[in-house]
Amino acid sequence: MLNYNNHSEQTKGIIYTMGAFSAWGLLPIYWKQLNTISPMGILANRIIWSFVFVAVLLSLKKQWGKTWSLFKNLTTVLSLVLSSFIITLNWLIYIWAVNSNHVVEASLGYYINPLITVLLGILVLHERLDRWQVVSIALAAIGILILTVEFGKIPWIALSLAITFALYGLAKRLIQADALTGIALETLIMVPAGLIYLTFFQGQGAIDLGKINGWTMLLLAGSGVVTATPLLWFAQGAKTIPFATVGFIQYVSPTLSLLLGVFLYKESFSMVHVFSFSFIWTAVAIFTISRLYVVVPAGNAVKKNIKI
Repeated sequence: MLNYNNHSEQTKGIIYTMGAFSAWGLLPIYWKQLNTISPMGILANRIIWSFVFVAVLLSLKKQWGKTWSLFKNLTTVLSLVLSSFIITLNWLIYIWAVNSNHVVEASLGYYINPLITVLLGILVLHERLDRWQVVSIALAAIGILILTVEFGKIPWIALSLAITFALYGLAKRLIQADALTGIALETLIMVPAGLIYLTFFQGQGAIDLGKINGWTMLLLAGSGVVTATPLLWFAQGAKTIPFATVGFIQYVSPTLSLLLGVFLYKESFSMVHVFSFSFIWTAVAIFTISRLYVVVPAGNAVKKNIKI
C-alpha cells in the first residue's frame, strides 16, 4: 500500500533540496551586484550578517543552550575552529572568482568536489575505492589535465573550491550539530576577524560604509540570509530523501552557475572547455550512477536496489 505521508515528506524533501542547490547555483547574480566592494569586504559582511541572522533564529527557537553546550567538548571546539576557517576560505575564493569573471571555473570546482571528497576519504579515513570510483577520478583528472596543458596553468580556482569544500565536509563529520547551530558557531568564531577587517579598512578608506548607497547596504545585510537559508533548506531536505537523490540534485548548482557564466556573463567557453568538461561530466555521471546501486545479498542471489 502506498504511504501517502511518506510520499509527501519525500516531495517536500526534494523541493527543499532543489531550492538549496538552485539558490547556490544562482548566487553569482547576487555577488555580482556587490562587485564595487572588495571580496574581503563582502566576506566580512557575509560572516557578520550570517551570524546575526542565525542568532535571531536560534533565539526564536530557544536553542542557545544546546548551542553553547557544544563548547564543552574540546574535539568539537577544535573541529568548529577548523571548519570555520575552511568555509571562510571557500567563501572568499568563490566571491573573488565570481567578481573576477571566473564563474565557469568556479562551477568546475563544484562538479569535481564529490570526487575530491572520495580521495579525502581514501587518504584520511582509509576508505576503499571501487572500480567505478577509480574510473571517475581518472576521467576527471584527464579533464583537468586537458585544461592545464591547453592554457598553461592549473585551474587553481576550481581545485581550491573543490578541496576546501571537501575538507569542510570532512571537518563537519567530527561535529554533532545541526545546520543552524553549526553555522551559528562557525560564523561566531570568525565575527571578530570580520569586525576588525571592516573597522581597519573603513578607517583607511578602502570600504566606507558611510558612502555605500542604501541598495548596496541592503544587499550586504542580506548576504546573511542568502548564506544561511540554503543551508537550512538543504538540512531539511536531506533528512527525508535518499542520499543518492541528493547526489543527483547537487549538480543543479554548478550547472546553473555554468549557464550563468557562459550565457549571462559571456565568459569564454571554447571547444577545449567542451572537451575537458565532457570528461568531467562523464566522470560525474559514472560516479553518481554507481552510487545508486546497493548490492544486497538475498539468499544465494544478489539483489540490486536503485534508490531514487
